[in-house]
Amino acid sequence: MTIKQALIDELEVLLQFPLDSTQAGIKIHHTAKEGLIEAAQQLYDKGLITQEDGGYLTDLGYEAAEHLQHALRIITS
Repeated sequence: MTIKQALIDELEVLLQFPLDSTQAGIKIHHTAKEGLIEAAQQLYDKGLITQEDGGYLTDLGYEAAEHLQHALRIITS
């Protein structure tokens, strides 16, 4: 199984969200790498973030980001 760049970009965006506070969000600026702009839009369309350009994690987004960070810690240890 290969991972397409679009999915990697979505994972990269999710990893930018801090999990220590639900009040901390991010903003993907229009000058960001094109793949990240599209990834934020895809995450918004999937209901994982609150704004097309970042915003905050939804409950589902928080759960996904939490699992992603745990998996990354396991893989990189």
